[in-house]
Amino acid sequence: MCGIAGIVTPDLDPLVRAEAVERMCAAMVHRGPDDVGQASVDTATLGMRRLAIFDPANGRQPFVSPEGRYTLVFNGAIYNFRALRAELASSWTFRTDCDTEVLLAAYARWGHDCLPRLRGMFAFAVWDRDSRSLFFARDPFGIKPLYYWTDNSRLVLASELNALFASGHVPRSVDPRAVQAFLAWQAIPAPQTLFHGVRSLRPGEAAHFRDGKLTVSVWWRFPSTTENIGASSPVCRDTSDFTRALRAQLDDTIAAHCVADVPVGAFLSGGLDSAVVAGLMARQVSGGLKTFSIGFDEAAFSEADAAAATARHLGTRHHTTILRAHDVVADIDRIVAGLDHPTGDGINTYYVSRAARAGGVTVALSGLGGDELFGGYPSFRHVPRLSGWLAAWRLLPAALRRSLTAPLVLAGVRGEKLADVIAGADDVPALALLQRRVLSDHHCRRLLLNRAPTDAHPQLPALRAEVDSRDLFAVASGAELRGYMADLLLRDSDAMSMAHSLELRVPFVDRPLIEWLWRQPSRFKSTPARPKSALATAARDVLPPDIFDRRKRGFTFPFALWMRGELQPWVRDTLAPAAVARTGLLDPAAVEALCAPFFAGRDDHAWSRVWSLAILVAYLQRPSAARVAAAA
Repeated sequence: MCGIAGIVTPDLDPLVRAEAVERMCAAMVHRGPDDVGQASVDTATLGMRRLAIFDPANGRQPFVSPEGRYTLVFNGAIYNFRALRAELASSWTFRTDCDTEVLLAAYARWGHDCLPRLRGMFAFAVWDRDSRSLFFARDPFGIKPLYYWTDNSRLVLASELNALFASGHVPRSVDPRAVQAFLAWQAIPAPQTLFHGVRSLRPGEAAHFRDGKLTVSVWWRFPSTTENIGASSPVCRDTSDFTRALRAQLDDTIAAHCVADVPVGAFLSGGLDSAVVAGLMARQVSGGLKTFSIGFDEAAFSEADAAAATARHLGTRHHTTILRAHDVVADIDRIVAGLDHPTGDGINTYYVSRAARAGGVTVALSGLGGDELFGGYPSFRHVPRLSGWLAAWRLLPAALRRSLTAPLVLAGVRGEKLADVIAGADDVPALALLQRRVLSDHHCRRLLLNRAPTDAHPQLPALRAEVDSRDLFAVASGAELRGYMADLLLRDSDAMSMAHSLELRVPFVDRPLIEWLWRQPSRFKSTPARPKSALATAARDVLPPDIFDRRKRGFTFPFALWMRGELQPWVRDTLAPAAVARTGLLDPAAVEALCAPFFAGRDDHAWSRVWSLAILVAYLQRPSAARVAAAA
């Protein structure tokens, strides 16, 4: 796990490039406290910060191929690197036992075609001396980030926006449409970022930069249900066949994600997903598995007791951190200062990652992805329910549809969101993505000084093209994987764990597992009456018996209480009219109107919208961002 950076341009002296990349790497020291490296070749300078996971003594980057043609920097982990190493041994003399060298050897042998052979999370860049070009790519689901900027003569890329701007060669200007996207989705969907001209490579994309021209292509898509099915990946015949095969897949993915040359632990809540991960890990990790959880004094929100009970059943060495409002008050300025992007989520990952790193592990596994694959979210119920009347609704005249939805706009935030779903759902994929709208288009326009209509989710065309709309479970799953998980959960997981130099792995978000699951009948994966029943059944023997009776509640902080208590001064100061006005983007009166029902105690559910606004305004008020907002 590392942070990577690079500049490609003929316009800058190599020394100037080197100094810029050095600044970029210094901005990412938290991503890689163990080592730093840099290489300049032709018109390119690549650099990295390293968190040593495989072969700590010898895995220094950048890696250069023996004849000097390829120079590589890499962020992530390739879990099947030892199998690939054996396959490549006849054409490469390995000097290390590191996955980075295997990745370089794979690229040297197969070029871009190495990507489908990689099992892991990754963002990497390779300079080809012979063609004087840069190739860079991102893993299929966006576990590792990669941002870039180009003006057709130079390219600057990095693992973090903060590092990108530390180069001194990327202009900063906040994009009001990106602010609107954040308000709508609580995240800014790739390829857009908060800043004009700065792009995020999308999950499953690769790019090639040569002679000032950038070409972006898609290298991974959801497989069709009939694609590449053979003896090694058959379609299951019945539920029992599926359960046995799923368990084999889960054992395989956990084994792959436990590979490391440093201590490995696990996040453990009171729910099913993390219990499955920890339960299967406990059978494979020698010396006793360390598990970590966050709890609260507010018993209605805390899963500490349930997590501790799971840990006792599994026999793990469990660590519980009790988090209180004053802890967040003390840390909030530090958290905002370190944010790579504004977010309405991620605080939980920040604290459990800090606890895990302090507890002696360098790698931790999370249960993220279980809900997206096995039907754990309300969207898996709502999409089939709403899709039934969608076709008839679209047959109504547009004027009649507008008149029927108009009263909803006056019925508060929830009514506005429902109106958005009804008005914007042209088909089932659009309906599925709209389930994750946070603020309606109407409300976004009220909050913003620039009152443009909200764009459709950028993943909508891909979801329409890749997923069979008749399979409503697959549509809901694809929307959650490509939208909420990629845009918010995985991005926050990377940023918040790396803030504490912790490598966070997500074994459910594993290409072989997801490709196998995607080809199986949806009826085996979950039922409306028992969400995630297949996952629970497949891992039943490692789980505590009472976990099947625990009510799913998600991991939610007591923010509604804290924001009316110890956090209230910070939130109110941050959202004060003068502070909001300084952003140059938001209407202070509209922000005050949104917050008033929450602080008056009339709408407890509004806390997440108020918190997201506070984080956004605080982010824009950072010293580096204040100039940006003024420029916008």
